[in-house]
Parts: sequence; C-alpha cells; structure tokens
Amino acid sequence: MNMEQQSQGVTYQPEFDFTTLAEWARPLGSGEGAIPTATPKREQQVFAAWKEELNWDERLLEAIADPGNLRRAYRKVKSNGGAAGVDGMSIDDVAEWLRAHPGELRQSLLQGSYQPQDVRGKSIPKPNGGERKLGIPTVIDRIVQQAFVQVLTPILDPQMSESSYGFRPNRSAHDALRSASTYAQGGRSMVVDLDLEKFFDKVNHDVLMARLKRKISDKRLLYYIRQMLKAGVIDERGMRHEREEGTPQGGPLSPLLANVLLDDFDKELERRGHKFCRYADDCIIMVKTMAAAKRVLSSVTRYLENNLKLKVNREKSKVVSASECPYLGYIIGAAGALRVGKEKVAKFKEKIREITRRNRSRRLGETIEELNAYIRGWGNYYKLAAIQKKAEKLDGWVRRKLRVIKLKQSKRVYTIACFLRDEGVREDHAFMVAGSGKGWWRLSKTKESHRAMGKEWFRKQGLVSLQSVVCKG
Repeated sequence: MNMEQQSQGVTYQPEFDFTTLAEWARPLGSGEGAIPTATPKREQQVFAAWKEELNWDERLLEAIADPGNLRRAYRKVKSNGGAAGVDGMSIDDVAEWLRAHPGELRQSLLQGSYQPQDVRGKSIPKPNGGERKLGIPTVIDRIVQQAFVQVLTPILDPQMSESSYGFRPNRSAHDALRSASTYAQGGRSMVVDLDLEKFFDKVNHDVLMARLKRKISDKRLLYYIRQMLKAGVIDERGMRHEREEGTPQGGPLSPLLANVLLDDFDKELERRGHKFCRYADDCIIMVKTMAAAKRVLSSVTRYLENNLKLKVNREKSKVVSASECPYLGYIIGAAGALRVGKEKVAKFKEKIREITRRNRSRRLGETIEELNAYIRGWGNYYKLAAIQKKAEKLDGWVRRKLRVIKLKQSKRVYTIACFLRDEGVREDHAFMVAGSGKGWWRLSKTKESHRAMGKEWFRKQGLVSLQSVVCKG
C-alpha cells in the first residue's frame, strides 16, 4: 500500500491530547518552543496514557501534524534563526504563507502529499582546517523536521545509552567531561580517540532506516524520513547533486538520526564492558593499558566499518595517554584533572583582539557588551578547569585593551588629561602622562591610567570579569 492509499479519506479527530507529548516535562531553556526535558517518571506517565488511549506507535504522524506541535516547531525554528533554503523564503515569508494557508501543511503531512525540497549546500571552514559541509533545508522543511524531533525525542531518547551526551535533553558536553574525568581518576589512563571520517556525510541510509524501523512502526513516518534523507543538494554554484548517503548538518532532525545510528555502537561498547563517552560523532574509550587500547581500537574499527558502514579515519584515530587527550575543547589531565589547552586560550585572545580593534568606530559601552557575551560564554564552558589564576591574568589583559580604546577615543592631549584628572589622577601627573608622546599601548600601562581605569571603574562600566564567571563553576 503506497502513501496516498494509506491516507485516503483521513479525517483526523484526536482521541488523545497529543500536545501532552510535547509538554511532558518543563521545557529545556527559556523558549516556549524548547525541546522537552527528559524526566523518567513523567515520561512513564505520558506513555502509559498514550498506550491506553491509542495504538500510538502506528499513529505518530498524527502527533507530529498536531497543530499545537507544529506551532511549537515554528516558534523553535524562528528562535534559532538561520538562512533561507533553496526556495528563498525567510522565516517571515513562511509566517505569511502559513497565515494565508491555514492547515495546509498539516493536511499535506496527513494526506501523504508533503515532499521535502532540496537542501542548499554550503561549506564553512573548520577551526582546525578543512571544510564542513552544511545542508540547509527550507524553512518549512526545518519546521517539519523540528515537529518530528519534538515527538520522536521523548520516544527514542530514553532508549539510548547513558554514555551518550550530544544533542540530548538534560545532557551536555560538561556531563561527558565529568564522566571522562571520573574514568581517568579510576585508573583508566589510556584513551582510544576515534575519528569518524566525514560522519554526517557518510551515514548509510539503509543502515539508518533499519535502526529506525526497530523503534518506529508508523510507515508513513519512515517514508518521510527516507525522503528527507534523499533530498538533493544544490551546491554554491547552483548545481544539483543526488544524495545517496549522509544526513547533512543544518536540519533539526540530523542530530537525532545520528544518535539513533550510533546507539548501536554505544550498546556494543556497553556489552563489551567498556567505559566511554560519546558526544555526537566525537567518541573516546578509556582503558587501563596501552595493549588494551590498541586491541580496542582495532576491534571497534572493524565493528563500525562492517556493521554500521562508517569510515574510521585511521590517520586521526589514535591511542594516547589520558593526560594528553584533547576532548571537547579540554585536556584530560593527570589523575583526571581537566585543563584548558594552550590553543583554546590563544583562540580566546584572538577573539578579544578582534572585538577590541582600535579602528572600530563605536562607543566603549558597545564594545563591552560584545566582550561580556563572549567572556560569559567562554568562561561558562571552561569553568570545569582550574583556571582561576589564568582568568585573572586574562582579565588584566582585557582591561588594558579597553584602556587603549578609551585613551584613543579621547584623542587630544587636553581631553586625555582632563579625563585622567576627573578620575582621580593628580592634575600635573595627568597632563604629564597625556603629553608624554607614548603610544596607546604603552600609555595604557602607566600607573596613572591604571589609577583612573582600575577594576572598580570597569565594574561601573559593566565589564564582566572572566575570573568571576569561572569561579561560579
């Protein structure tokens, strides 16, 4: 029976409040359309009700096409922003279309006429070199994919491994790092660091669909997912390419599908008794000896390539000491102590230099606002490491960069001297420093500049201290 025959004569009258599914727990984050948080007790209550009211596993499409679920998906896609797809329609254009065609998207899903469009290909540079290929679906397709995610996540997520952390409710990179630290403290001093070559581009559709069929019985839903996977790619030159493999990054559904595929790998590692942490396709396995690590690398490579049809990058996959293992931006140090690698600190300083460029014509307050957002984000991510002393030095360096901006914006000797005097510097010292002829960087280091623009002065300007951010962790 084809899709159209299956759905002929559908008149959907909900027998159960499908909106309950997307509200089975408090939303993760502040947005109303945020993906629900997984709480086992609430999950059991909701699905017990589902199974009592209807044959839920064969009617998932009705839950996805529920108007409340689609509205939440629209709000989530809107809050995420993002570029238009191949049809050129922005989120505002789609909002107008949805108002002009009420119920049309839902009916197309239920009647089998919905067809995902091609995705817009885009390449972006990776931080460590090379390019990452993105596939950007149209806004309408992103809404549909988000609607799928909102219904499928509470069904599929509870079945997944406890050692998987990426793109899952109530789980984060910090959770993965804490687990890795605990394993290292327990004597697992060797790490098998796996690198899956172009993972999202190389996912085998048949292997993925076979895993989905074990968990989902609604054939209409499986049909749509297959169509989403097969959507062509329009590259940056306007050429269309058929897609026979891969689940391109850029759509809301790809991370969930990736976790479904790799969950088999997780379960195999658990069956073998390994301790591991996986964040999306970034996986480390922690063992006690070098010999064991080499055996594990060889055996899991065979499993991934033979069973899941994935390609392991043998040049980048390696066995290393835990004290030298970079993972999710951290280094797993001696005895499990997490630290920040030198390259991450260098990247922090590079970004600060970009924000505080002297030739940017804008107020000091605007620069501080941009700095604050970056400092909070960087500090909150790296607060698991003991970097209080490093943060104190970086704070001093950031303040000096801002002193340069303030002094340069004052421009004239008289203006600089008056500013220094007004901030508590003796008048004769203020004029002597302002007229010294020193460059801006040297001038920012004088004791008079420090006295005028000390920690308290910057606090009043609203500058966030990196040290205060990391100490909260």
